[in-house]
Amino acid sequence: MLGKAFFEMADYPRAQKALEDMQQVQPYRLAGLDLLSTALWHLKAEVDLCFLAQKVLEQNRRAPEAWCVVGNCMSLQKEHETALKFFQRAIAVDPSFVYAYTLCGHEYVCNGDLDKAVACYRYALRLDDRHYNAWYGLGTIYFRQEKYELAEYHFSRALSINTASSVLHTYLGMVFHANGKSLQALNMLARASAIQPDNPQARFQRANVLMKLDRYQEAQEELERVRDHAPREASVHFLLGKICKRLGKREKALRHFLLALDFDPKDGNLVKAAIDQLELPEEAEEEEEGEEEAEENF
Repeated sequence: MLGKAFFEMADYPRAQKALEDMQQVQPYRLAGLDLLSTALWHLKAEVDLCFLAQKVLEQNRRAPEAWCVVGNCMSLQKEHETALKFFQRAIAVDPSFVYAYTLCGHEYVCNGDLDKAVACYRYALRLDDRHYNAWYGLGTIYFRQEKYELAEYHFSRALSINTASSVLHTYLGMVFHANGKSLQALNMLARASAIQPDNPQARFQRANVLMKLDRYQEAQEELERVRDHAPREASVHFLLGKICKRLGKREKALRHFLLALDFDPKDGNLVKAAIDQLELPEEAEEEEEGEEEAEENF
């Protein structure tokens, strides 16, 4: 299915178009609409997702896909407990519907209940050990817990199943970076960008690695491409400010810091501290702290 192929590549706009075209040809087909709803979730297309949820419930309330669509609709509105109930209803309708377990896992992660999330992902893998979404879900949890060897294993398993995913390449690159494998990280993130050139996260993370290696000019070039894609992203301007300072471009650094402050005032103390230190040589510890903060906020 063309829509599924685009979905697995994380090309959500084209996945949406292909799956909606399928709906036009087969208006009563529900298979694949769970993926369409997830694509709409990623695109933050709340109106389209609400309309789809209403439509599938009118068509067939006994289909697990219908309840997954409704659950994604609730999830997009930050109603995570309600979303969980709908995903669990999908499981009740069809206990063999693997994707519903993974969606439950994602909602448990949003609620901070990582133990239940792990249980959901593992159950999904018991049903289908090639369900890369669950391998990915486990990888994200272990990455958050700084269990980098486990994260690397699970992301690698996911990537061995879905080799076309820029997102999986990006996360594996982030794990390599966190685990001190800088060159492997650069190679993996370069592959992510080659697969999906407009993936800003891959370039942002690559800039972090380049900065760690003191390759500031290359890091600046990567970040400027990210800035063109996301001009109001505070973390991008903050990291550009750090790089410009290292390159001796104090005025440019100040401009980027002020933009970061304007776009995201809640990190004001961090940015103001960087501005105050513009004329001072930064300590290595402060530099690392600033990079990590910027990485988390993208």
